[in-house]
Amino acid sequence: GEQNAPSLQRLVLSGWTVVHENRDEPFERVDAVKAKALYDTKKTTWIDVREPAEWQRERIPGAVLVPLNKFLVSPREYLHGDGVVFYCAQGIRSAVACELAAAIGLTEVYNLEGGIEVWSSRGFPVDR
Repeated sequence: GEQNAPSLQRLVLSGWTVVHENRDEPFERVDAVKAKALYDTKKTTWIDVREPAEWQRERIPGAVLVPLNKFLVSPREYLHGDGVVFYCAQGIRSAVACELAAAIGLTEVYNLEGGIEVWSSRGFPVDR
């Protein structure tokens, strides 16, 4: 039995490496145009991970505000199924949220690249 252990370990590690290479990240990065298509299906949940003061200035209609620090503490409290688009100002904080959502088992997770800044510059809907 003992001599089988290393080869099994190698197999597992090499298998993981292959999977990892094929899929760099466990979430999908979408530009504003692709995100707008998701938005228009009305089948995705939108979570804004910015701070309340940023939310007050402008936000995407229908999105829910969950500041990143709150989300990191108890992500399951805010996730109720797949098909979640995360956004922030530029797409940095939201990518962290995407990683966490994927880590707890979601498979349809999207990051709005460029954040609300690019979204609003395209003339897509914002509430002010």
